[in-house]
This record gives sequence, structure tokens and C-alpha cells, in this order.
Amino acid sequence: MTWNLADAKNRLSEVVNLALSESPQTITRRNDTVVVISSAKYEELTGKTLDFKEYLLQGGGLDELDLTRDQGPGRDVDLRGRCSTPTSSPSWCSATGTRR
Repeated sequence: MTWNLADAKNRLSEVVNLALSESPQTITRRNDTVVVISSAKYEELTGKTLDFKEYLLQGGGLDELDLTRDQGPGRDVDLRGRCSTPTSSPSWCSATGTRR
């Protein structure tokens, strides 16, 4: 439903009740328009997501998680690279990544 601002001010309770129980309520003032909607609808429209704590406290979703371990062969790792961490003994890693 569309309301002009004066009517919406006089019947604000009704505007809010209709927004909660039926559908968004439109309020106009000259050439400007605003919409009154429920907080649930607002969160749905803005895509509000729960943080991890809220998600767990809500009590849902753990059954939907895939916690199975990948049984694949793993991945190749090259252990011949250079030392990435500074050491106190410069002779430990040479430029080729092997011990001198």
C-alpha cells in the first residue's frame, strides 16, 4: 500500500502492522519515496550472513557439512627449495638449498 507522509505519520502503528503482517508499505513525500519493511525481510534482502558463533548458536548446519577425508594420493612437495626462514647459522642453507 502507498501512503502519503501525513497519513503515515497519523497512522504509523497501522503502517508498521501492515508491513509486519502483509507486505512492504510505501510512503511518499513530494518526489521522494521510502519503504517500510520488517527486519526479517530486510535481512533477507541485504543478504545478512551469520558469523561463525551465531551460526553455531543457531544450532543448524553441522549435519550439512562434508567432513569426509580426501582419500587421494595427496600432493607433490618440493623439499629442495631455498631456506625461507633466516637462520642463525648461514652455513646451514646455501644458495642451492642444501646444507654445506
